[in-house]
Formats: sequence, C-alpha cells, structure tokens
Amino acid sequence: MLDAQLLALLVCPATHQELALAGPAEVERILQAVRDGEVRTVAGKEAEPIFEGALVRRDGTVAYPVRDGIPVMLVEEALAVGSLDLRTSAADDSSVARVSV
Repeated sequence: MLDAQLLALLVCPATHQELALAGPAEVERILQAVRDGEVRTVAGKEAEPIFEGALVRRDGTVAYPVRDGIPVMLVEEALAVGSLDLRTSAADDSSVARVSV
C-alpha cells in the first residue's frame, strides 16, 4: 500500500492533474485490458501486466502503474486507459481513494 503522504505529493508529471489510487476492481480491469492487448503505454508500446496497483489521472485517460509498492511516474511508462472509462467508474466506486494536492 502506498503511504498517504506520498500520494498527496504525486501528480501527473505531464499535466499536473490530481491522481486517484485505483481500487481493486479498477486495477483488475486495467490488468485484463493489458493482457488482452486493449491498453498500451502512452508511448504506444506494448504494456507489461506486471503491477499490483495504479494511480489514475483525474481525467481517467492515463494510469501510472504501481510495481512493488512504488509508483512508476514516467510518462512513457504510463498506460493509456481512456477506453476503459475509469473516471466514471472511479467516481461511482467508494473503494477509489481520491488524492488531491
């Protein structure tokens, strides 16, 4: 689990938008989409389904994977998740922790 103080400091490095910690259901949706080849990195590369969490940008189009408890905040490693409509599901899911700075 990520430390709350660390989460409060993190924003999207590309847009400086707030991030939300994805809940278990959202993480599984992202993982399955990566496995199915539906989600690639923002750089257009094939994404690796090796992460246990994700920080989703406020607009729901980008997710930064969390590997071994460490958020990978590199834009080129971010996952293009706009097709998954995470912003809507995150707003309806009380298991998603909102992070603001």
